Amino acid sequence: MKEKTKDGILSIVASVVCIVIGLLVGLIILYCINAENALDGFGRIIKGGFYLMPKGLGSEITQTAPLIMTGLSVAFAFKTGLFNIGAAGQYTVGIFGALFCAIVLHLPWYVCLLVSMACGAIWGALPGIFKAYYNVNEVISAIMFNWVGLYLVNELMYTGIPGMYDQKTTRTYKLSSVSPESLIPNGGLNTIFKTNSTTIAIFIAIAFAVVMYIILNKTTFGYELKACGLNRDAAKYGGINEKRSIVLSMTIAGALAGAGAGLYFLSGGSEWNPQVATALPAIGFNGIPIALLAMSNPLGVIFAALFVAHVSVGGAYLPTKYYQPEIADLIVAVIIYLCAFVTLFKGIILNLLTKKKVREGAENKTTGKGDEK
Repeated sequence: MKEKTKDGILSIVASVVCIVIGLLVGLIILYCINAENALDGFGRIIKGGFYLMPKGLGSEITQTAPLIMTGLSVAFAFKTGLFNIGAAGQYTVGIFGALFCAIVLHLPWYVCLLVSMACGAIWGALPGIFKAYYNVNEVISAIMFNWVGLYLVNELMYTGIPGMYDQKTTRTYKLSSVSPESLIPNGGLNTIFKTNSTTIAIFIAIAFAVVMYIILNKTTFGYELKACGLNRDAAKYGGINEKRSIVLSMTIAGALAGAGAGLYFLSGGSEWNPQVATALPAIGFNGIPIALLAMSNPLGVIFAALFVAHVSVGGAYLPTKYYQPEIADLIVAVIIYLCAFVTLFKGIILNLLTKKKVREGAENKTTGKGDEK
């Protein structure tokens, strides 16, 4: 078996182990809170969007699209040796770009999406510049820009730019009411799933994942970015501009996160509430466990994002009569973040397989000596 194929299978097994352990921990939590209804609640989480067909499945698809994009954002940075913890901030700034072009300028959805990508790219490039030219750790600068971006967006939407904030609903205006031309086409999916926000965004997100896979694995540009991530000094001596590579990596990562915001909000998935949005969007941070679960493989990100959306939607269906709404968030968070241990479990499985191979080799050697005698 080829080494690359073996490593891929090992990664999949490790991911499955993490998912199973996460689900079992979720079941234990349900039993501790209300043992009588634990199995029913656990069944709802397992069923996910299938629990309430077809609307639940439509909601799952809607949530998967931005999760793919934030997962790609983090995974792309990981592949190039960087930790993009700023995906949440880039996603937030992307929300502003998309909604400003839609609500104020009434531009077509694809232009709004491009602007959301540009906003995310700018916000991602800033930590990249600090890293490349001033050697500032990208984690520290990205965390700072996360909060700067959140409060800047809130201020601009609430008081800075007239016409974005609806005083009656205390949210940004609904696109379906003020700018229907800015909504991403649903391609008949809304009719199939009986929702108002299931659009072709999921196909766009999958296309992004395929493109990222090709860039990283089939192009010279991707090779240079990965080489710089593996060893910056060696890449420099090999003729690669390491500063340019760092800035470009963070810029692309930011653009992907910004695109996730555009895909979600331009689908009519939600409106932004600048008065109560004092926490960064969870979709941005969920990109981290998605990237880890997928082992930073862009194609794996598609399935990891689908799983996270599945358990998130299923958790929302927990009976509130027996479980507080926060319990669903807690269980989903436990399941998601246990997935972050996929690398650890991969190492454990590899270690066990290595020990088994060594033991079998020693036994064969002993048997061979016995035969000679």
